[in-house]
Amino acid sequence: MGRPIRAAVCHAFGAPLSVETVHLRAPGPGEVEVTLGAVALCHSDISYAEGAWGGALPAIYGHEAAGHVSALGPGVTGYSIGDPVLVTLLRSCGTCPSCSAAHPATCETPPDLPAPLHLPDGQAVAQGLACGAFAEAVLVTPAQLAPLPADIPLEAACLLACSVTTGVGAVVQSGQVRVGETVVVIGAGGVGLNVIQGARLAGAARIIAVDLLPRKLDEARDFGATDVILASAEKPWALARAVTGRGADAVFVTVGTTAVYDTAPRYLARGGRLVMVGMPHSGETARYEPVILAMCGQDLRGSMMGDTVLARDIPWMVDLWRQGRLMLEPLISGRWSLDQINSAIADTNSGQARRNVIVFD
Repeated sequence: MGRPIRAAVCHAFGAPLSVETVHLRAPGPGEVEVTLGAVALCHSDISYAEGAWGGALPAIYGHEAAGHVSALGPGVTGYSIGDPVLVTLLRSCGTCPSCSAAHPATCETPPDLPAPLHLPDGQAVAQGLACGAFAEAVLVTPAQLAPLPADIPLEAACLLACSVTTGVGAVVQSGQVRVGETVVVIGAGGVGLNVIQGARLAGAARIIAVDLLPRKLDEARDFGATDVILASAEKPWALARAVTGRGADAVFVTVGTTAVYDTAPRYLARGGRLVMVGMPHSGETARYEPVILAMCGQDLRGSMMGDTVLARDIPWMVDLWRQGRLMLEPLISGRWSLDQINSAIADTNSGQARRNVIVFD
């Protein structure tokens, strides 16, 4: 049956997760088992558990993790038992047109591995987001790993698996923000704060944070926002234009709310670009006036995982953390046990959290 591990299982969309014992099979060729030290709660995991994007059940979600290599399948090189590693959902093949062009986040032919998880009665459990990291251990491909130095705490390092790379990468890769440009960040949650510090690292002249909660705007200043605007203002885009004088060169939407996408282009300057980071539920649509985008030469572009390349970006970000220029520990708003995961999800859904982290013994 494989190794027994404790995991938070989703048996029905919208229902509380069930913390129970499941079985993780031994790694096969080209697979790595990682015993986890920490996994962060991402809104994508919660949305999947709510049924936002469908999928097979039962399932184990979680994709923003870090731990130590605990077993290696045949043919795996470059890792040894005990190595600290980052675990992500990026299951790239390395050879398709997207991977060959250094865009593994949009891999066209990700490996399709045999189901690694089963209930005690033998029923298969879906490995949500190709990780299934709301569990004590995972079985993944080497492409989903990045080596970590021994001095970085796993509860901080796990944030590099999604929220940090998604936010910072959206700025420096997808959005290609240049020195002296103006930036608007809509949503100052976990990903939004990383967009803000990414814009600071990129040398943006003005970084304007927009959120519904005053407390989150205070936190945005801590991460590098130069100006803050309450989203509940009558015309927040007009307030942003008053700051920049012409609108923003780049606008980042970090919340998965279609109503926000409806108004986000109003923050743009001529020639500006709207970078879509937050993901609404399937079937939801936004409305634009194409004539305005065309006449103003504006762009709409998506950003999947910040267009991250693990081998390139994780060492760079770890070095920034060591220098004190990339904030990781301040992103953690709560530390929880696996048994507390439903309370951690409720806290995340309240909109108050930056990033909640499940810490394993």
